Amino acid sequence: MAGLLEIHDKDGHHHKLKLKKSEVPFICGGCKELGFGLRYQCPNMNCNYILHEECGFGLEYRRPPTQKFFKRCDFQFHQQNPLPGTRICDICALDIQGFLYQCSHGDYDLHPHCASLPLTISLPDSKKVIKLCEKIKSRCLKCQRKERATGKVQGFSYVSSDGNLCYHVACLKEACLDNWKKGYFQLDVPANEEIKILALQNLAPNQVVRPSEGKSSKAMKGINLLITFLKLVVSAILGEPFTLVSTVFQISQN
Repeated sequence: MAGLLEIHDKDGHHHKLKLKKSEVPFICGGCKELGFGLRYQCPNMNCNYILHEECGFGLEYRRPPTQKFFKRCDFQFHQQNPLPGTRICDICALDIQGFLYQCSHGDYDLHPHCASLPLTISLPDSKKVIKLCEKIKSRCLKCQRKERATGKVQGFSYVSSDGNLCYHVACLKEACLDNWKKGYFQLDVPANEEIKILALQNLAPNQVVRPSEGKSSKAMKGINLLITFLKLVVSAILGEPFTLVSTVFQISQN
């Protein structure tokens, strides 16, 4: 998605917001969700108003840039839920607390960033791909369940083409938020090997992610594939991981 260099939130903020590269994780002032990467930020040094790039796009154009999941829906942008009651994102199955896209019939709701998730992600040096799916046969690496549902909303998952690796979008968002709160994603804290291991184990608690001497080449290949999978889905769901997140995954090179 090609971002505008500057937008103006006329309803919620008085200053024009400029597109910048984020050096730290942030909580979006629009959708209230964790973000990495490009963001719209107020140039006033005393103001901490920040928006996801996708939330800024919604403010400017009022429609998602590309909507691939619910073809028969006409999605419109809202800064707050226009309908009574709590709304659940149909992609991640988590509560919507701020900006959203809503189907004109009121049937479906999406977080702005969830509306822009890629349908497929290519695994480097491999013919395999990772696909965004609604129905899955594998168990999630985080929660060990096949389904992640809230009420009538099933939620989507990223799954490797061989079906061996699977992650609910909701579980990854929650795990990364937890890692951030625990201080694993901080520029001013060196990412030593133990922090890397703890961050990875939080993402995939039932998987062996600690390389050690004596492991077979097949075992190391499996660890590297798992870490590559996690890195790609983190990037897809939360934004470009930049240095502070990428260093967590450098354990695969050790």
